[in-house]
Amino acid sequence: MNNTTQSLTAIALQKFKKNFWGVFSFAFIFILVMVAIFAYVLAPDASKNANQMHLSIHSKPPGFEVQMLAIPLEEKQKKQFADYFFGQANSATEIPISGYSLKEDAIVYTAYSDVPSLVITKEVPLSAFLGLASTKQVAQEYITKKTFYLGTDKYGRDLLSRMIIGSRVSISIGVVAVVISLIVGVFFGAIAGYFGGKIDAFIMWIVTIIWSIPTLLLVIAITLALGKGFWQVFVAVGLTMWVEVARVVRGQVISAKEMQYVTAARALGFSDFRIVFNHILPNIMAPVIVISAANFASAILVESGLSFLGLGAQPPIPSWGSIIKDHYSYIILGKPYLAMVPGLAIMALTLAFMMMGNALRDALDVKQ
Repeated sequence: MNNTTQSLTAIALQKFKKNFWGVFSFAFIFILVMVAIFAYVLAPDASKNANQMHLSIHSKPPGFEVQMLAIPLEEKQKKQFADYFFGQANSATEIPISGYSLKEDAIVYTAYSDVPSLVITKEVPLSAFLGLASTKQVAQEYITKKTFYLGTDKYGRDLLSRMIIGSRVSISIGVVAVVISLIVGVFFGAIAGYFGGKIDAFIMWIVTIIWSIPTLLLVIAITLALGKGFWQVFVAVGLTMWVEVARVVRGQVISAKEMQYVTAARALGFSDFRIVFNHILPNIMAPVIVISAANFASAILVESGLSFLGLGAQPPIPSWGSIIKDHYSYIILGKPYLAMVPGLAIMALTLAFMMMGNALRDALDVKQ
C-alpha cells in the first residue's frame, strides 16, 4: 500500500515511529505515567504521602540499610482497594534500631543513633503486639531490614518513595493544565478566527494583556487569589497557558475558513457552530497537539517553581519542586544528591515532552 492510499494519520504515525528520540520519549513518559498511577504499589513506603519520619536516620546516603522495629498502633487490617491508589494511614510506629534482644515478655532494643553518647536502650512489652503469643513471633513479623535506595531526606523519610509519589503532582499538573488551556484556548481562538471583526479584536486584546504579564507572576497572583493548595495550582497554571493555544488556533482558523470545504458547508446551510467544531477544528489539530506537548513541559516547570516558592502543593504532599526547596542548601553541605535527584527528574520529564513535541511536529508536517 503506497502513501497515496493511506490516511494522513497512518502516514504521520509511520513518520513518528521512525523518529528514535520521539518514540523513546513517548515510552519514557508512558512508563512514568504508569509509575504515577501505581505509585503506592511501587513505593517502599506506602503510607499516605510517604510521610513516615525517622529523625534518627535523616539525610542518609543512597543504599543506606537499617533494622526497623514496627510497633502497631492498632490491630493489623487488610489493605483496602483504595489504599493501593491513595495510600494508607500509618498503622504502626517505626523505630530504627541498631540491635535487639528477646525476653519472655518483652523486646529490648537499642535505638539507632550516629552519636554514641545518645544511644538509648528501651523495652517494649509483648502486650504491645496484639495477637502474638511470643517475642520470637514479634521478631519475625515486626523487625525487618529496610533499605533506602535513594537515601533519606532531612526528616528521615524514604526519598525514593517521595519521588515516586511526587511524580503524581508533576504528571497531574501537566494533564489538568493542558486540558484547561485547550478548552479555553480552542474556544476563544476559534471564535476570534472565524468571526473576526470586533470579536477578534476584543479577544486578541485580552490575549495581548495576559501575554504581556510574566507567566510566573500571573500564576502567583492567581494562586494567592484562589489560595494555596493542590487544585488551585492546577487551575492557575491552566488559566495562564490558554493564550498560546488561542493564538495558534486563531491563525489556523483564519486560514481554514477560506477553504472550499468550509464554503461548501455554508452553502449546505450548516450552522457556524457546526462548521467550526465539526469541520474546521478537526483539520487544524496538528499544530495544537504540538503546542500542547510544549505546554505540558512548561506546566511541569511552573509547578516546580511554585512548589519551590512554597505556593504549590502544600506539605505533606510530596512534589519534586518542594523536595528541591527542602534540600537546596544541602548542595553546599556535602549531600547534593538530595536536591539533584528531583532536579534531574524534572529535567528528564520536561526534556521528554519537548522531544516528543518535536517528533510530533515533524510527523504532522504535511510538507515533508
